[in-house]
Parts: sequence; C-alpha cells; structure tokens
Amino acid sequence: MSGQYDYIKRNLEIIRERIEKAAAKSGRKAEDIMLVAVSKTVEPEKIIKAIDEGITELGENRVQELVQKYDIINRDCNWHLIGHLQTNKVKYIIDKVKLIHSVDRYSLAAEINTRAQKIGKKVDILVQVNISGEQSKFGAAAQDALELIRKISELENLRVRGLMTIAPYTTNPEAVRYVFSGLRKLSIDIEKENINNINMEYLSMGMSNDFEVAIEEGANIVRIGTALFGERKYI
Repeated sequence: MSGQYDYIKRNLEIIRERIEKAAAKSGRKAEDIMLVAVSKTVEPEKIIKAIDEGITELGENRVQELVQKYDIINRDCNWHLIGHLQTNKVKYIIDKVKLIHSVDRYSLAAEINTRAQKIGKKVDILVQVNISGEQSKFGAAAQDALELIRKISELENLRVRGLMTIAPYTTNPEAVRYVFSGLRKLSIDIEKENINNINMEYLSMGMSNDFEVAIEEGANIVRIGTALFGERKYI
C-alpha cells in the first residue's frame, strides 16, 4: 500500500506539527488534542493507511457509511458519529461508536438512552450547539443548551462529555474565532452548574480550514478530513 498513499503520511505529519504549535499557544501539548480523522467518502484503503500511520479515531457523518466501513476495516480504532443523526438510525450504530458528537435535541438523546439500555451500555455523547446561528447548521441554540443538558442529565445510560459545534465555512479562520470562544464560554458556564452526570471534558470544534484557531480557543477534539485525505469526491 506504500507509494500510492504516501501523501497521507506527509499530510498527517504536517497536521500534527500544526496541532502542536496551536496547542502551545493555549498552554497545552499536542497530546492534549484528539485528532479525529473524518473519513466521509474516503475509500477503506486510504483509511487503513491513516490507521497504519497512527490514527486511532475515525469520524463518519453518515450512519450507513459508518456501518459499512466498520465491517470492512477490522483494525484497532474508535468510531465517532459526527454528522446529523436521525432518531430512527440510532439502533444501527449504538454498539459501534465511542462518541456521538451531534446530539442536538432531547428526542434523539432519549432514543440513544433507550437503545443503550437494551444492550446494557453507557453511551458517551456531546451536545451539538449552533453558536453561529446559521440556519443551515444543526445544533441547539446557545440559549437553549443548558436546559437541554439538564433534561439529558436524567437519562441514566447517557454520559454527556462536552460540547460540539461547526463554524461557518470561511477562508479566514479569524472570522470564526468568536464561534469557538463562544462554545468555550458556554462550556465553562455549564460546568459551573455542577449538574449530575454532566462533564464538560471535551470541546469538539475545528476542521481542516480552521482547526488551529479552534485549538487556540480551547478545542481538544478536532475533526480533520480534507487536510489529511485530500479533496473528497462527492457522489
């Protein structure tokens, strides 16, 4: 498999260097940042190359694609569901994912909890918040996040581990710094409430075009696809 996909190794080295520099700006180390490789529409051979180079966390946007790749890629790695999740598809991924990043409504949380109870599992989730207010983005409104989290805290088979957001796409990352600082501030406010079963351990924010600014603002999970695997081919 060497040769054809060597660019993935080079890209990963560059990404890790960039993560290290951004982490240093916020007084942290590269090891403090979880790199989730976004493998949406990426062929299994490329994903396996990334795993061979040390990637352990894989993020998928679509349930069907995650399920297919889960069966094909028989490697020691963790799967993250990072895209919008429909309630009727929870059952397909409940036993496969390490972390669901995109819980944005109580009905979804309740379904995850029900499915988790059936298999005797505690499921780790992040609450997705739409900090920017973009209508095209999923996520709870910032002003509704605390109330949603209070309700979710009563679901015994869920563990809220933090927050996630998606910034508007821009070629100027500084233009969306407010999104990342906003999520961090919200996380701090929620932490102060000391809600049972709620832990603001993770801030999942930042993608290929803006992850350095996100890290500077406190991200400890970044979701990177294009910068690692190259431009995607959408079908």
